[in-house]
Amino acid sequence: MVLNKVEICGVNTAKLPLLSDGEKEVLFEKIKAGDEEAKEQYIKGNLRLVLSVIKRFSSSSENADDLFQIGCVGLMKAVDHFDPSRLVKFSTYAVPMIIGEIRRYLRDYNSIRVSRSLRDIAYKAIYTKENMIKKNLKEPTIDEIADEIGIEKEMIVYALDAIQSPVSLFEPVYSEGGDTLYVMDQISDQKNKEDHWLENLSLREAMNRLNQREKHIIEMRFYEGRTQMEVADEIGISQAQVSRLEKNALKTMKNYLRS
Repeated sequence: MVLNKVEICGVNTAKLPLLSDGEKEVLFEKIKAGDEEAKEQYIKGNLRLVLSVIKRFSSSSENADDLFQIGCVGLMKAVDHFDPSRLVKFSTYAVPMIIGEIRRYLRDYNSIRVSRSLRDIAYKAIYTKENMIKKNLKEPTIDEIADEIGIEKEMIVYALDAIQSPVSLFEPVYSEGGDTLYVMDQISDQKNKEDHWLENLSLREAMNRLNQREKHIIEMRFYEGRTQMEVADEIGISQAQVSRLEKNALKTMKNYLRS
C-alpha cells in the first residue's frame, strides 16, 4: 500500500492522531488539573485543525512550515483559554483563534507598507484593549480605548484598519461534516433586517412548514439580522449546526414556494 505522506515541520500528516469526543473530555479534565502530558496529547490530537486552516492560506507566498508553526501557537492558546462549560465544541472555538494567529503573522510581515506611526497606534490600541479586558473582564469600546491612551478614536479606527488584510466575504472560515462556514455567514444581514422580507404572506406560509427550531433560526437570522454565531450562542449549539439547520430550512421553504 502506498502511503500518501505529506510532511510539515517534520510531522507526517497522514499519521496525525484523531481523538474521540470521550477522549477529549477525559484529557481536558486532566489539563484543568495541571497535567502537562495530557495537554500535549490534546494538542497533538487537534493538529488536523491547524492543517485545515493553513490550506486556506495556500495562495499566500508564506512557507507552509511557517504557517503550521504559527497555527500551532494559536491552537495552544485555544487550549489554554477554552471553557467547556460554555457548551461550544473545541473545534468551533479553536479555528478562529488559529486563523487570527496566522493573520497576525501575515499582517506583521505584509508586503503592503504601513507607516510606522500607524502601526504604533494600532499595536498600542490592541495592547490597551487586552489589558482592559483582563482588568475589567469585558471588552472595552473604542471610546474607552481612546480615552485610555489619549488618541482620537477616528485615528485608532484608521490605524487598526490599515494593518488588516482584506478578506473576501466568500472566504471559508471552517468546514465540518461537509458544511462550510463563510465570512458572510458571520455578518448581520442589515438589508433583510430593514426590508422585512418575511412579511410576505407566502414566505410566512413556507415558514409554517418548518419545525420549531428551524423556524426560530430563520427568524433570528433574517428577521432580527443576527449572525450564525449569535444564533448558536442563543440556542446552545455549534455554528456548524446552525449553518446546517439554516440550509435545510431554506431548502424546505424554497421547495414549497416552487410548488
